[in-house]
Amino acid sequence: RSVIKDPTIFILLSDTFNIVVSEKKKSKMSFNRNLSSVIIILCVCLNWGCLEGARERETKEIDSHTIQLSSLFPSSSSPCVLSTRASNTKSSLHVTHRHGTCSRLTSGKAASPDHAEILRLDQARVNSIHSKLSKKLTDRVRQSQSTDLPAKDGSTFGSGNYVVTVGIGSPKHDLSLIFDTGSDLTWIQCEPCVRTCYSQKEPIFNPSSSSSYYNVSCSSAVCGSLSSATGNAGSCSASNCVYGIQYGDQSFSVGFLAKEKFTLTSSNVFDGVYFGCGENNQGLFTGVAGLLGLGRDKLSFPSQTATTYNKIFSYCLPSSASYTGHLTFGSAGISRSVKFTPISTLTDGTSFYGLDIVGITVGGEKLAIPSTVFSTPGALIDSGTVISRLPPKAYAALRSSFKAKMSKYPATSAVSILDTCFDLSGFKTVTIPKVSFYFSGGAVVCLAFAGNSDDNNAAIFGNVQQQTLEVVYDGAGGRVGFAPNGCS
Repeated sequence: RSVIKDPTIFILLSDTFNIVVSEKKKSKMSFNRNLSSVIIILCVCLNWGCLEGARERETKEIDSHTIQLSSLFPSSSSPCVLSTRASNTKSSLHVTHRHGTCSRLTSGKAASPDHAEILRLDQARVNSIHSKLSKKLTDRVRQSQSTDLPAKDGSTFGSGNYVVTVGIGSPKHDLSLIFDTGSDLTWIQCEPCVRTCYSQKEPIFNPSSSSSYYNVSCSSAVCGSLSSATGNAGSCSASNCVYGIQYGDQSFSVGFLAKEKFTLTSSNVFDGVYFGCGENNQGLFTGVAGLLGLGRDKLSFPSQTATTYNKIFSYCLPSSASYTGHLTFGSAGISRSVKFTPISTLTDGTSFYGLDIVGITVGGEKLAIPSTVFSTPGALIDSGTVISRLPPKAYAALRSSFKAKMSKYPATSAVSILDTCFDLSGFKTVTIPKVSFYFSGGAVVCLAFAGNSDDNNAAIFGNVQQQTLEVVYDGAGGRVGFAPNGCS
């Protein structure tokens, strides 16, 4: 849940749906205020309620959910609630919301981005993903052990991203890193900052103070493989390999490719991990020290630790700023209720994890969407995209069916890309039809969404819809899985 306080509140609610709460007055909102003083706008951004409902009534099909609107208002003084999964796993760290009660990065003065900025940055990331996939779509015509890390939901890279704390160097320095399934190269800011470094909460890493730091030679095979991980070939500076990586929102990092000791927990330490030591960094990363790449390239962290974890990792993203989740490497602790779907061929040769959608139901009724609507552009799951995107024809069918089942609630104006909204100010409860997505292999989940602008753009499952789920990435097995109640 991402909360922006003055004068508009945008709540991304993980276990039911997304709403926007706009104050009638400009004064700061009190969450204890009577509901009659606000307009509650329900936007079509359904989440994984089908899995939640399945836990409540395992023997009966649930086609809708009824929610008390008063339950949507979080307490302004909520204590930090720790994930039992992370607390009870031997090699575990906790995941927290970037601006929340549990975050080590929150200064108390840092302003959260408003919902317009969140959606703007989210669209920049989506555009970048679609751009990367466009070449792949053209080419298609031709052709164990376990460790938990804490993920912390933030809005520093793209929008709505999550952060983990990793120990780097000897002696180790605990640094907060964005973790990203759509990126490969792990990098951090390093001293000296030869041009510019953005502001970060922890001290910037100084490689000269670490006994385990080594630069990589520009003649090495690893330097020659940088283009597949970053999109840019490595270059030389005094025989040392130099990397450069730029993101969809024009953020970038440039510095030396190096090897260093990474400490996840006291019992999970890795020597000689390749990473970027950035001396020229700029963009929307403010607060964090860098990025942990969880993509599919051989330079990604799962690939580099494959002998230990077999390219398996899972996470649960916290549903609220006052809750923690986990990021887990390896297969230990994965729920037996996980349902898997194969990684699609759409994303072969890219960082992304592809999915094959085979159908959608709304309130138990299957939508009449031709299979080619999804199979032609394909789909993927992404930890860094906030709002899920669907092909225009699929979104139109979904929106039409959803509106019909919500006809007793008055419609209201759109909020940016969230174009199916309802005024619920006169209601104490709201009944939402369940929206289910069916994947190849039999996996079924529910989610939040907006439409793409082009039929050829891939569908993307964003992180708001992933909250509270256990999401499992099995790189070696070529599959992605989902299970409910993943943070507990």
